[in-house]
Amino acid sequence: MSRLLDLLEEERRKLNQLGEASLKQAIPLWDSPAVQEQSRRVEELVARVSEMKARHNRVVQ
Repeated sequence: MSRLLDLLEEERRKLNQLGEASLKQAIPLWDSPAVQEQSRRVEELVARVSEMKARHNRVVQ
């Protein structure tokens, strides 16, 4: 799980960097394919982390 959290944090950093670069160029975030793709990656990782936490909570209870 630690590896997954590290990966999520790295992908979030990339998303923030892409978002900042896009805004500096006056490109709306929704018009940037790179930002949208990175956002999807982050969303997938967040879902995986949530799923793992839910599984862990069911086992602990």
